[in-house]
Amino acid sequence: MDEKVRNVIGGNAPGNNQLTSKIQKELVSSCASQVTLAILTELGDRKFSLLVDEARDCSVKEQMAVMIRFVNKKGEIIERFLAIEHVSDTSSRSLKAAVDMLFARHNLSISRLRGQAYDGASNMRGEFNGLKALIQRENPFAFYVHCFAHQLQLVIVAISKHIPVVAEFFTNISMIVTIAGASCKRKDELNKHRDADIFEKLETGELTTGKGLNQQTNLARPSDTRWGTHHVTLARLLSMWSSALYVLEKVYEDGIEPESRGKASALIKLMEDFRFVFILYLMLKLLGITNALSLALQQKDQNIVNAMNLIEVLKVKLQNLRDSGWDALIHEVTMFCNKHGIVVPDMEDQFLIPGRVVQGTWFSESSTALLRYISCLDPRDFFSRFDQHSLIRLAELYSDDFSAIDLQFLREDLDTYICEVRTSSDFTSCEYLSVLAIKMVQTGRHLVFPLVYRLIELALILPVATTSVERAFSAMKHIKSIYGTAWQMSG
Repeated sequence: MDEKVRNVIGGNAPGNNQLTSKIQKELVSSCASQVTLAILTELGDRKFSLLVDEARDCSVKEQMAVMIRFVNKKGEIIERFLAIEHVSDTSSRSLKAAVDMLFARHNLSISRLRGQAYDGASNMRGEFNGLKALIQRENPFAFYVHCFAHQLQLVIVAISKHIPVVAEFFTNISMIVTIAGASCKRKDELNKHRDADIFEKLETGELTTGKGLNQQTNLARPSDTRWGTHHVTLARLLSMWSSALYVLEKVYEDGIEPESRGKASALIKLMEDFRFVFILYLMLKLLGITNALSLALQQKDQNIVNAMNLIEVLKVKLQNLRDSGWDALIHEVTMFCNKHGIVVPDMEDQFLIPGRVVQGTWFSESSTALLRYISCLDPRDFFSRFDQHSLIRLAELYSDDFSAIDLQFLREDLDTYICEVRTSSDFTSCEYLSVLAIKMVQTGRHLVFPLVYRLIELALILPVATTSVERAFSAMKHIKSIYGTAWQMSG
């Protein structure tokens, strides 16, 4: 990061900069202490939320990553990685003991905690003995938010498993990817055929050239725990359709084992069936919509109000697809089938899906009072969701932050506040709660309406997703990989 240091190390001692010696480890430890001190100084005595994730690392040790989320003096949402803690096991009591030790070491009080965010594991969110429950026994104002991105994931997984046609479709997709990329030879054949296909389409004008276009790629293997990868897999299969069929045909024609030839033959028949193509396009549409939401929810500066707005937008898009998207979808599928010689059935004929008819699956929208009240702070459309009664109820939930006298003043402040922000040019362009907080600090309104600003802070503190803390493990794995390579080179 420092140019002078980089030039000295890079020019004079590249082989010695492995950070494995005692003095280098002490230097790293000192840097870590200073970074932690800077984080705690930035936090000060502000309220904050806790983000925790746990996993087993490559040395088969259980690790717990901890991050804190707060609003700084500028009104900005801040998420800071605080520590990786080794735990003897991942039971809720072991995790709670590790959190207590971490708080004691950094002089953090659990009474200042205003939010918790974990994934859906029972040891984390259990109603009676989960980490969430153990913390709330000491501090009932540390409200728990189930990671929005994880909830979305659970919905998609549940749908895929409870609709036989969709479950069968993704099983077949995995088989196509596995067989087409089972060896280096097949991958080479896949890429060669795709390159030839791209070259042909460029000559005919079906494709255009440009920076970043038509790059070489492979069929991606989907992950059951990351449904964004399913969207990538389907998109790549669609772009490499002819090449994937070509490889399957080669497996069928040149294969030695009857089993692999039989699987290739069955998959070829599937790919040349209208229903398979239709489901492919339909799932691309659905996963494209949900994937965009998932990526948006994973932004570290995201907040509860924005997340709820994004979910409402998702519902509208899905409803539009259901109400008026079928004609366009059928047109796309028909065009693709005609291009690839796939028979298109008569849409007027009756079609019966084999197997048991599955009744509709409903997912209860357990929208808690907390989230409903927070949505009233939304600044969009000239604060159209503002509701004084709901915001008073929100303040009452945080009785440790709002005394009885504060609640009396808050009623008067909310009347004046809403008139002020709706008429002031400073707030006419506010579309997000995070922008509203920054604007209030910039214009000094956080001092004029301190109780209202306190509500906004509490809303922003609540985490939306645990993606930030999950990335800590990815970073740690990357660092350990570099460290291991450096150790081998130095050895």
